[in-house]
Amino acid sequence: MTRFRYKRSKSRAVIALLCLFVLSFASFAQNGNKAKKDLENKKKRINEEINEINSMLSETKANKRSSLGALVNINMKLEKRQELINTINAEIFALNKEIKVNENKSQVLKTNLEKLKGDYARMILFAQRNQDSYSKLMFVFAASSFNQAYSRLKYFQQYSDFRKKQAADIIKTQSELLANLNELKEQRHEKNVLLGTEQEEKQNLDKEKGEQEQVLTELQQKEKDLKTELEKKKEETIQLQLAIKKLIAEEIKRKLEEAKAKAEADAVAAKKAKEAKEKKNPKVKNPKIKTVPTTSTSIAKKDDAPALDPEEVALSGEFAENRGHLPWPVAKGGMICETYGEHEHPAIKGFMMFNNGVEICAGKGSQVRSIFDGEVTGIAVSPTGGKLVIIRHGEYLSVYSNLSEVSVKTGQKVSSKQVIGTVLHNEDEGKTSMNLQIWKGQKTMDPSGWILSRNG
Repeated sequence: MTRFRYKRSKSRAVIALLCLFVLSFASFAQNGNKAKKDLENKKKRINEEINEINSMLSETKANKRSSLGALVNINMKLEKRQELINTINAEIFALNKEIKVNENKSQVLKTNLEKLKGDYARMILFAQRNQDSYSKLMFVFAASSFNQAYSRLKYFQQYSDFRKKQAADIIKTQSELLANLNELKEQRHEKNVLLGTEQEEKQNLDKEKGEQEQVLTELQQKEKDLKTELEKKKEETIQLQLAIKKLIAEEIKRKLEEAKAKAEADAVAAKKAKEAKEKKNPKVKNPKIKTVPTTSTSIAKKDDAPALDPEEVALSGEFAENRGHLPWPVAKGGMICETYGEHEHPAIKGFMMFNNGVEICAGKGSQVRSIFDGEVTGIAVSPTGGKLVIIRHGEYLSVYSNLSEVSVKTGQKVSSKQVIGTVLHNEDEGKTSMNLQIWKGQKTMDPSGWILSRNG
């Protein structure tokens, strides 16, 4: 009986260890499934972006296949293709970890199954040797006390129950092992598919690098003309930035004058109210109150910044709180094709370019939308030929330039994601793009740190 209890305790310990392993595996599998889903979604998004870039390239006329616009699109596609390959590699790495865990689990299940079968075989052999009911009965009645007889009877009952449990554990372990082996088979197949996809994408990457080299070669052959064109574009860009800065300075001045006029009007109203009160009650002398250039409806700012009323202060706070979560400025699709700040031109080495915002390339007819609630404070024609819209969000301003059409008016209140115009298509460059800038006062900020990556 003691030996039986020892074996039973040992079997339970093995089962407990197996359960612990299975629970650990389940936790790992849950985390792994989430990571796998994230990688699959990322891969899907990148494929959609590559298809969109291909669509942009197809919009480029045959005689513009070697244009700067085409080069920008090819560069974007190369970047996305490499990102796709990296994502596939991450999937393969994660899958290898899952396969390793499953192989370890299979080994543990096989070991435990052999142990369970061995224990069960010994139990059956023991039962066969002691299957005489009379012997069992005599064993019970041979007890020296009632308690001992009861214990011996419970022993036989527990032994029978344990045999049934061992049989059930064997069946369960066999089922788990079979399911695990099938999962391993599927994972290895999935890995082979991913390896094949990775090889295909690498071939696409090599092909696209060849296209890039061809366009670069053709562009560099007309480098002189290209530099002249770029210098002209650079000058236009500078003029555009100056025009935007001037409009913003005028907007700040207008707000300052409004605040000053309101403060003066409030002061006059307060003075009249005081005089009326003194006239009504000549014996009551009010203490002299020093007038300050603020009102209950305006909050003082620095000399170079306009005063904001409480509603505008709240709007500024909401805008700042949503940094990194502001919606994508193009209604459908689009990608950043020129970054904020100074950077080298992709075709001409040493030729530096500067952007106060980010340029977003999109398909023909793409709609532009406001990145937050606000008020349209300026609409103008830019030196580059397109139109631009300025929207105030409290102390922040968002600027949308290179628009072909504008669907809002100055003074109009707009809401987040509201369509305000259409992206301009440049026939000469074979490119459809708009420029987004974010200003705080007269200081520019990098929009890529404010907006969601895409279609937010």
